[in-house]
Formats: sequence, C-alpha cells, structure tokens
Amino acid sequence: MTATQDETSGRMSRGEVVQALSGLMLGMFVAILASTVVSNALPRIIADLGGSQSVYTWIVTTELLAMTATVPLWGKLADLYSKKLLVQLSLLLFVAGSLIAGFTPDVGVLIVSRAVQGIGAGGMTALATIVMASIIPPRELGRYSGIFGAVFGVATIAGPLIGGVMVDTSWLGWRWCFFIGVPFSIAAILLLQKTLHLPSSRREVKIDWLGALLITAGVSTLLIWSTLAGQHFDWASWETAIFVVGGVLLLALAVWAESKAPEPVVPLRIFRNRTVTLAIVASVLVGVAMFGGTVFLSQYFQVALGKSPTVAGLMSLPMIFGLLVSSTVAGALITKFGKWKMYLVVGAIVMTIGMLLLSAIDARTSVLMLSVHMAVLGIGVGMLMQNLVLAAQNDVPAAELGAATSALTFFRSMGGAIGVSALGAVLASRVTSLFTEKFGAAATSGGSTEVPDVSTLPPQVLAVVKDIYGTATSDLFLVAAPIAFLAVIAVVFIKEKPLSTLSGDERRAQEEAAALSLH
Repeated sequence: MTATQDETSGRMSRGEVVQALSGLMLGMFVAILASTVVSNALPRIIADLGGSQSVYTWIVTTELLAMTATVPLWGKLADLYSKKLLVQLSLLLFVAGSLIAGFTPDVGVLIVSRAVQGIGAGGMTALATIVMASIIPPRELGRYSGIFGAVFGVATIAGPLIGGVMVDTSWLGWRWCFFIGVPFSIAAILLLQKTLHLPSSRREVKIDWLGALLITAGVSTLLIWSTLAGQHFDWASWETAIFVVGGVLLLALAVWAESKAPEPVVPLRIFRNRTVTLAIVASVLVGVAMFGGTVFLSQYFQVALGKSPTVAGLMSLPMIFGLLVSSTVAGALITKFGKWKMYLVVGAIVMTIGMLLLSAIDARTSVLMLSVHMAVLGIGVGMLMQNLVLAAQNDVPAAELGAATSALTFFRSMGGAIGVSALGAVLASRVTSLFTEKFGAAATSGGSTEVPDVSTLPPQVLAVVKDIYGTATSDLFLVAAPIAFLAVIAVVFIKEKPLSTLSGDERRAQEEAAALSLH
C-alpha cells in the first residue's frame, strides 16, 4: 500500500499556500452561507410555494441533516482518494443543489435540493480543514485556522443579512438566495484547479459502505427525532421511544460494522487517543452552546425587543466580531509561541461566562449590555472552536488526519442540531407555561403557542409578550451555561503536546517509509 508521490510532494511555499487557501475559503464561505441565507427569507418562500409550518422546519433541517450525516464519509474518502478532486466534487454537488433550489416549482423539490446542497456543504466543511492539515504543519496551522474560524463566523452571520436584502429587493426575490452561491462555487473550483497542488496518494482499498450507511441512518434517525419531538409529538411518548431505540440500535450496529471493517469510515482506534476523544466531547458541547444559544437570540431581538429582521441580523455583529478577533489573535499567538492548551481552557471559561451573562437578560436589557454579553460569548467560542481541531490533528497519525478531523466536524454539527432542538423545546415549554400563567389556560389550549406577530398586538398585551420571551430566553441560557461548563472540564484534561513542524503530507511520507522499512 505505497502512495505514489509525484514531483509536487515538496512543501508548498507560503505564497502557494495562501493562493490555495483563497479557493478553499471561498468554497467554505459559500457552503456555510447556504445554511443561513434562507433563515430570513423562509416566511416569503413558504408563502410563495404554499408550504406549512412543518415544511418550514424541514427546509432548514434537511440541509443540516445531509451535511452532518455525510461528513464522516467525506473524511474517510479524503484518506483514500485525491483530496483536490473531492473538494471540487463537493462544490459541484453544491452548485447542482443550488440551481435546483433556485428554479424549484414546489416545496417537495426544494427539500430534495436542500439535501443535495447539504451533501456538498458537508464535503466542503470537512475537506477544507483536512486539506489545510495536509499542506500546513500544525506549528504553522494556528495562524490559518484563526482566519478559517473567522470566515466560518462571518458566513454564519452574513447569511441572514444577505437573505433579508434579497427578499426585500423587488427585482431579485428569494430565488436569488440560492443562485448567489453558484458563481462563487464555480470560481472556487477553477481557483483550486490552478492553485492546489497535493501529492497523489490513492490507496486501493474497499470503502466500508455498510458502516457509512449505518452511521448515516443512525444519525439521521436521531436528528429527525430531535427535530420533530416537542412539536409533532411529546418528548416523553411512544414515538420518541421508537426513534431513540431505532437510532441507538443503528449506531450500535455501525460500531460493530466499524470494528470488523479493514478500512472503517470512523476508525474506532482514534477514540483510544485521549486528546481526540476529549476534543470530540468538547466539540459536541461547543455545538450545543453555540448553535443552540445563538439561533434563538434572533427571535429574542424580534419578539422581546421588537426589532426588524434586518436589525436583528445586525445585532448579532458583536458576537461575530468577538469570534473573529479572538479566533485570529489566538491562532497567531499559537503559531508564534507554539503553546495551545491555555487558549482552549480560557476559551471554554469565557464561553461559560458569556452564557451566564446572557442568562440575566430580559425585555428591558439595553442594546449596549447585550452587545457586551454577546461579544464575550463570541470571544470564548472563537478561542475554542478551531483550536480543538488543531489539538486533535497534531495528535493522530497522518493517515488518520481525515477521519479525526471529520469526526470533530461531525460531532460539532451533531451537537448543534441537538442543541437547536433540545434548547428549542426548553424555550417552547417555558413560553407555554408563562403564557398560561399570564393569560390563563385558554391562551395555550391548543397545546402550543405560535410565535406572535408583535406588530398586531395591543400595547398592554405586547408588553406582557415581550416580558415572556425575554424571561424564556434568559432561562434558555441558564440551561446552556452548565453545558458550556462541561467543555471546561473536558479541555482541562487534554494533555498539551508540542506542535509538529511537518505538514500532514510530510508526516504521511515519513510514516509510510517507516512502515516499509519494517517489512
């Protein structure tokens, strides 16, 4: 099983690295943008295509589901085949999904197109970090990881703003929320073709398709359950039992299949590595805290504070600014001094403090105070998120870089999806009980309360509704804070190891040469 290395196996110069990363970052930006750009446009899309409230959820969830479930497979393929070709393929899938979505005649086709988009975006998010680790040594990676974290953050927030502008511009409309990514994706494909030079390392092995199928099915079952529970059936119900038992059973079968496969999708031995396991635990908790917490802030801005969707998008900027600055500065300092553990510990502590500060908000909290609290949360997440990946990549054999990186990305997305669903259920139940308390049982006789249109409410009712959503959102962060604190405990136990000065490809060549000398 020798990898054939061509003349490009010499390390890329810094100029070449920057050129290659520009294509990767463009692709990454578009992939993340796709999942957030529709959020402000959804009400208009649903109205135009005649969809229901449950369709509303599925348009968002389908993309997240496809993206999360396919990440481990992309990671495994990257360990076996040309990473460059795989990145371009994931971008092509994304373009296809975007075009189908843009021309969609009904909600059914739209949901299918979101799945195709999600598979492409899953490839892009997993492969971008894997390619970076291949061409850049961990000692140098901090600087670039910080910039990547910044791109991730900016795309997450820019999406809703861009979507709002598209919908409000009469000569564009919501279909352009999907078309906007197409030219950028094509530009990224062409840019990567010209600038990304990787040694070819194809190994002739069978992919463990059974493991891939079981992992995807198990994860999808649990994600579908966490999306539907609390809305279509109770958390404690026979439907929940079927979904949870089915999902856990499928994942148990996946573990069995992976233990028998010669080339497993997720090699179980990576979990014997303490750094990787603890980084995965922390990534799940960061996902829960970051996605779960931030998704509902937009609703708080609009309902409790009475802001418009565009203003609500702008109010998220302090958090992104905090994430941008801390991610970039921490990355640069790690590259300069070679120490990384302190940033994980401090980041996790600052993230927890941010959650606790946000648990004190209500309908009368000033925009300035809110901005400070959100900036603190952003700073914590920025120091933690990318550097968990760096710690894991530094501690695994080069042949397992793809599997380890995609495992972290996968569990963070999984944490995000579960966080949105679980914390959403906490918020919904708190809102319902507060409505019953203030307006009597008649207000919630249907079993749930629709999110009210604040512009139509009389002043006295409006004041109470704002209070209800302010209180419920602060309670949500009170629940999220202990979850964030668990990440502090996880990262404290990660052992600091010196960062390697060899790129992933150089380490791989070394490992393969050592293996050959033993035979």
